[in-house]
Amino acid sequence: MTTGAYTSITRALVAFIWISLCSCSSAHAAESPYLFGDWDGSRTRLADKGLVFDIGYDSEIAHNFSGGTRRLTRYADQWKLGANLDLESLWGWRGSRFQIVYTQRNGRDLGADAQIGNNQLLQEVYGRGQTLHLTVLALGQSFLDGRLDWRIGRLPVGEDFHQFSCNFQNLTFCGAQPGSIVGDYWVNWPTSQWATRLKLNTTESTYVQIGAYQVNPKYVDDGYARRNGWKPDFPDGTTGVLIPLEFVWKPQFNGRAGNYKVGAWYSSAEGSDLYWDRHRQPIALSDGEPLQHSHRDGAYLSFQQKISGTGDSGATVFLNVTQADRDTSATDRQIALGVQYQGLFGRAEDSAGFAVGATHANGRAADHQRLYNQLHPANAGPVMDGNEYVAEVFYGWRPLSSVTLRPNLQYVRHPGGNREHDNALVFGLKSSIAF
Repeated sequence: MTTGAYTSITRALVAFIWISLCSCSSAHAAESPYLFGDWDGSRTRLADKGLVFDIGYDSEIAHNFSGGTRRLTRYADQWKLGANLDLESLWGWRGSRFQIVYTQRNGRDLGADAQIGNNQLLQEVYGRGQTLHLTVLALGQSFLDGRLDWRIGRLPVGEDFHQFSCNFQNLTFCGAQPGSIVGDYWVNWPTSQWATRLKLNTTESTYVQIGAYQVNPKYVDDGYARRNGWKPDFPDGTTGVLIPLEFVWKPQFNGRAGNYKVGAWYSSAEGSDLYWDRHRQPIALSDGEPLQHSHRDGAYLSFQQKISGTGDSGATVFLNVTQADRDTSATDRQIALGVQYQGLFGRAEDSAGFAVGATHANGRAADHQRLYNQLHPANAGPVMDGNEYVAEVFYGWRPLSSVTLRPNLQYVRHPGGNREHDNALVFGLKSSIAF
């Protein structure tokens, strides 16, 4: 799609949203979570029979006031078309359900185009190939009166493990954190792979789950995604299996919900060492093949706790920490903490958030680059040694229950963990529409 055509589509969409906002009644805004309403009652009738549609649009605009080599504005978006089928209601298959989701991504990445050098995306909706993706194609089945739950099909890992909201625009604070630092084999939305997951509810407030996900480099290859990302195919080239294990506790303290997760993962796919070659010599000296490790692994924790308010209103604090193995992971650690508040200024559906985070560039990769630069000064590359620090603040305004506009400010210090990169101040606007 040409830039002019894409701009025209974007302007038309903005005009459409504006007309919709102006024409919708206050009753519609209060009662309907969908911009197009209840389809004259058809949506409710279908839901009663077991069919629920999930149609949405997300866009993210970003402009850098500092950092990088140019001052640019970039736009990225995602369309989502999905459906959830209750197979028990539809066909009497007790405890069964089916989910299918397709996504279409478009746009440009500010960080790349402005050469900011950031590690974590300034527009989290960008990435994994700007094309059509089969994001979910899964059958679910519950057993033992709902205590045991099984899913199988095409799934992103973050659909079930380390689930986290995506209210922020910077990827540091959005979605399953392991996918942000070892995304070459832990695959998050919108990409999926063949997988299965088993979940056991051990008590009313605790559960444990384990999964098995196909590891195949083709799933994270943009070229493959453009050709085959929409197909439920079985590509060759599988290198192993990713096995995540997660323990979850969801307590209530004085009526305020918490969500505490501890997890770990193991991948049987080989990983290349960042410093040593196959003969335990520095790669920079020998220019040989990297030492291959028989597996890759890591661990994480995610804490969320509501600390004020009642019902949906009030403040919730969060902490996410992920550590990957240092032998093979160029970014080996990420920490993020923040607060989100629902119900500001007497507006029950408005929200705000503030978060700070750090993504660590592995020192072993930096040691390799330093040695390489000494030996090949004409081809010297940047040394990423340290943390990329990110802070973001947003306000979420909901003029309608179906529309959310989140203006935000991001500040990135030492982009990519490189102190030679200029710090970046970025204005963003994240918008969501449920149709």
